[in-house]
Amino acid sequence: MKIEKDCIVSIDYKLRNKAGEVISSSPEGEPLVFKYGTRAVIPGLEKQLEGREAGDVFSAVVEPEDAYGEINPCLYGVLKREVFSGIDVIEPGMQFQTTDEDGNNQVIRVMVVEGDEVTVDRNHPLAGKTLFFDIKIVSVD
Repeated sequence: MKIEKDCIVSIDYKLRNKAGEVISSSPEGEPLVFKYGTRAVIPGLEKQLEGREAGDVFSAVVEPEDAYGEINPCLYGVLKREVFSGIDVIEPGMQFQTTDEDGNNQVIRVMVVEGDEVTVDRNHPLAGKTLFFDIKIVSVD
C-alpha cells in the first residue's frame, strides 16, 4: 500500500543536523506512528513520504521553510525574572515549557540574564535549520 491521506504510517528515523550529529531518532523497535495528512510531521518530510511503501529506505533533506520556519526575530523578548517564580537559578541555555496565548505548548530558551531581566527566544529550537533524515518505512495501513 502506498502512503496517502489518512493512512497510518510507521517509520524508523534518524534526524541529523548539517554537521551530521544525531538530533533525534526513533528508539530501537519503537517506530514513530502517525496518521498521514494530518500535519503530524513537518510538511517537508510529509511531502517526501507520499507515495512510498513499507520497506522503502531513503534520505530526506528538509529546508527550514518546510520544517520549523526561519528564525523570527519578533520571537525574542525580555521577561522580568519574577515570571520564573519558584526557580532560583536562571541561566542562558535553560529551556522552559509554557503555553502561548492560543493555548499551544511552547518552549522558550533563556538567551541572556541581566539583573531582573531575562531575554528569551520563543523560536522552535530547529527554526532556521536544514534537517537531514534517514527514513525506513516500517508499515503503511
